[in-house]
Amino acid sequence: MSATNNPEDTDDLPEGPLTLPLDAWHRAKGGRMVEFAGYHMPVQYEGIMAEHLWTRDSAGLFDVSHMGQLLVSGEGAVAALEALLPGDIAGLKPGRQRYSLLLNEQGGVLDDLMIANRGEDFYIVANGAMKWEDIGHLREHLPDEITLSHLDEQALLALQGPKAAEVLGRLVPAALELKFMQVGAFDWNGTELHISRSGYTGEDGFEISLPADAAEGLADALCAFAEVRPIGLGARDSLRLEAGLPLYGHDLTEDVDPVSAGLGFAIGKRRRAEGGFIGADSVQKLLAGGPRSLRVGLALEGRMAAREGAAVLSGGNQVGQVTSGGFSPSLGHPIAMAYVDAALAGPGTKLELDNRGRKLAATVVPMPFVPHRYYR
Repeated sequence: MSATNNPEDTDDLPEGPLTLPLDAWHRAKGGRMVEFAGYHMPVQYEGIMAEHLWTRDSAGLFDVSHMGQLLVSGEGAVAALEALLPGDIAGLKPGRQRYSLLLNEQGGVLDDLMIANRGEDFYIVANGAMKWEDIGHLREHLPDEITLSHLDEQALLALQGPKAAEVLGRLVPAALELKFMQVGAFDWNGTELHISRSGYTGEDGFEISLPADAAEGLADALCAFAEVRPIGLGARDSLRLEAGLPLYGHDLTEDVDPVSAGLGFAIGKRRRAEGGFIGADSVQKLLAGGPRSLRVGLALEGRMAAREGAAVLSGGNQVGQVTSGGFSPSLGHPIAMAYVDAALAGPGTKLELDNRGRKLAATVVPMPFVPHRYYR
């Protein structure tokens, strides 16, 4: 396997924290910068609550250039990817994108990712904190004739919210032809944009891959519209929590399998029967017999939010643990995600959370907490 723009081993990994292509732009906009996933990134501009609600009502611009953008190409790429991913890659038509997973031999999640069929190659977006590990894993397992390229000179912007399509349509009208989880290449003032209609907020929106040196121009053009404001990491986290979307390193880890995580949809029907991917034996057993625990949504009473690591109790006994929690700006009360014993995972189940010694009443509720508004 050949790879371009990739460090050959961990000794060559860049020393952080690194800066995003829009680092100066964020600071000029008043972004409060923090270290995240090895980068300086904006956690907020005017405030998490205001940015969250703005995205739900209008359109928010997120800089997600820390994410890993990878290309896999070469004859036999489909078979090679199906040996690693549990999704139906052979059935992924050109111009379509799918959520998928990298698994270990025990069926634990190494990372979750998006994979798109761009016709001549497969485009992968991996979590920023895991991209170097993902590159190493792919390099180890892909055959020599498959090319893995790291698009480290590309920026990635996400425009999210109910007015995202209206705004992007003013700059790139043809992009409005895309529906949820479709991808395409478009021209903007001579710059090639690779756009997917997707995101991680639960709202309609787009992720836009473009050369790093063109990112500031596009960000300025988008924010010139009254409907768009820059949004930081804080609101990105609360938005994805409301949308019931797991965050790697919190709700997903190597010790969590996709069945317990409620991600069975990422395992293609054909793949469930045939297997043939890393971790298949463990996943097939879980699909057949059911998991011991399940990821659930919790609605909390009162105003205090439960944080990651809080014990979930039933009858005074621990039956699970919170993996993500916070106050929901859209709903006006705290919410959380947790893994609980499968027998207690049904909606309406009453539980307690031990939040640093303080007991909080919680009820299992369906996810997403806030309905998705994808454009299908």
